Amino acid sequence: MDSQINGEQSIFAIKVTQQPPATSRLNPNAKYQRLDSIMKLLPLLAPFLPLADALATRGQGGSQDPEAVAAKRILTLQSQYQKKILDTIKPRKTGCTTSTILRRKEWGALTKKERLNYIDAVYCLASKPAKSPASLLPGARSLFDDYVGSHALRSIYVHADGNFLGFHRRFLHLYEKALREECGYKGAQPYWDWTQSYQDPRNSTVLDGSPWSMGSNGIFIPNRGPTIVNVPVGDPVPFAPATGGGCVASGPFTADKFQIHLGPVSYEPQGPDGGYGYNPRCLSRDLSPIFSKNLRPTNVSKLLDGAADLGAFNLELDAAPGGVHGNGHFQMGTVALDVYTSPNDPVFWLHHAQVDRLWAIWQNLAPNRTYQVWGTGTNFNTPPSPNVTLDSLIDFGGVISEPKPIREVVSTIDDVHCFMYE
Repeated sequence: MDSQINGEQSIFAIKVTQQPPATSRLNPNAKYQRLDSIMKLLPLLAPFLPLADALATRGQGGSQDPEAVAAKRILTLQSQYQKKILDTIKPRKTGCTTSTILRRKEWGALTKKERLNYIDAVYCLASKPAKSPASLLPGARSLFDDYVGSHALRSIYVHADGNFLGFHRRFLHLYEKALREECGYKGAQPYWDWTQSYQDPRNSTVLDGSPWSMGSNGIFIPNRGPTIVNVPVGDPVPFAPATGGGCVASGPFTADKFQIHLGPVSYEPQGPDGGYGYNPRCLSRDLSPIFSKNLRPTNVSKLLDGAADLGAFNLELDAAPGGVHGNGHFQMGTVALDVYTSPNDPVFWLHHAQVDRLWAIWQNLAPNRTYQVWGTGTNFNTPPSPNVTLDSLIDFGGVISEPKPIREVVSTIDDVHCFMYE
């Protein structure tokens, strides 16, 4: 097996539209070999992560816990980001102002009433009829399904490429907008700071199974085999079973309250019509306190402080074994492992809000980062495609929105967006 990618390297060419840094490129053949290694390496390293965790968090001669130091560093960087955002919009009289900006909060910082309001809005979206054409999404039955389906239809163009961050920022905004306009939700999209629960996601306020959570782990199913996930580059990747595997056991989104209808696409048994047909079933989860270890504060502070440009940021975000984007999905298991229909799990939106939060903080730590672009327009550059530019269109599959150029979706306080993270 090839060694993992060095965090200093980037997979695709990096292009910066303002004061561009030196462009880095890898040999194309080596690029795909390294990508294949990333996908294979994560599940194989999983059994060794508890030992790595013990070594990483053990104090040396009474020295301060590195995770506590990193957590404090993240809060410092967030404060810098918040100050820059507020200083920028404070003089404004129109557009995104201090009085109009939406403030996205961590799930645990919401009151119980605010959490219930958000949960009710998700249920509402899942109760409204789909608007998508049956020719595109024959299995869609609800507005919630339309968002799942949009992600599925565009998946090979919005992961491991130059569209990833911009697509998901706009995608979150559209979902947040639907919750507010279709279902009367008054708040902003919350995020899940999984650095607070990296030791075990079952203990998080998001997944503790209380009435004010997003539900619990799945019911434990013994003697299960691995989930074999097909990936665009390389051989299928096996994910060993974790602590659940069945339907959500308690709290919101149990089988009597919530069903999913689309998928799976990337693992067996695939749903009807390639995963796009009607496949009603419960929401399942298989929470992994092994993969969650990669969501430790030190990995996040390394991402924020260490990425010199958008290429390095993207690479570190999905690097093996500690990339926080992928591990945020892997810790959930089952439904979240299907890159196409992972939005079936309502926690998807909190996870990706956290990923977007980290991007927003990173963007505001240095000049000229907001409008950097990187990479090509296809997943792992398969099939080969041109590098994206600020004028490249981000498409939503003809389901939830018209296409938007990247330049209109990368800022959180200009063009179509007006939000910040608290």
